[in-house]
Amino acid sequence: MGRRRRPRERDCAAQGARRHCRHLAECKLVSFPVGIYKVLRNVTDQIHLITLANNELKALTSKFMTTFCQLRELRLEGNFLHRLPNEVSTLQHLKAIDLSRNQFHDFPEQLTTLPALENINLEENEIVDVPVEKLAAMPALHLINLRFNPLNAEVRVIAPPLIKFNMLMSPEGARAPPP
Repeated sequence: MGRRRRPRERDCAAQGARRHCRHLAECKLVSFPVGIYKVLRNVTDQIHLITLANNELKALTSKFMTTFCQLRELRLEGNFLHRLPNEVSTLQHLKAIDLSRNQFHDFPEQLTTLPALENINLEENEIVDVPVEKLAAMPALHLINLRFNPLNAEVRVIAPPLIKFNMLMSPEGARAPPP
C-alpha cells in the first residue's frame, strides 16, 4: 500500500509559491468544496492560480468567481463544464484560462470582457461559432486554442484577417486523438 499524496500540493510548494496557488486536480470533485471558502477566506486575495483539472465538475458557482477575483490563471481542463457563470467578468486580473476537454457548445462570451486575458484554451469542446469581432477587440489576447472543435466555415474564413493574435484551429473535420 503506497502513501497517497495530495494532488499537486507538493508541486506548488516546490515552486515556493504555496500561498499563491491551490491545486485540486484529479480529486474526482463534482463541485468546489464549500469548506475551502471558509479555510481560505483570509487569503483569497493572495491566490493567483487555481487548478481544478481532470475532475468531474459540471458547473462553477458565482461565489467561486467572486471569491477568487484576484486569479491570474484558472485551469479547468478535463471536466464536464458547458458554461461559465456571468460573474467570470469579476476576474479582471485573469491572464490565462484552460477550458480544454470540457463540453462547451457555445463560446463563453463573458471571457471577451476580461481586459488582462492573454490565453484562452478551448481545445476539444463542441464549439461551432466564435465571436470573432469581440475577440479581435480584446487588448491583451495573444492566443486562443480552438483545435478539435467543429468550427463553422465562416469562422475559418472571417477570423484570420480580423485578428491580431494566434488562433489555433484544426483542419476542417479533424478529430481529437483518442485518450
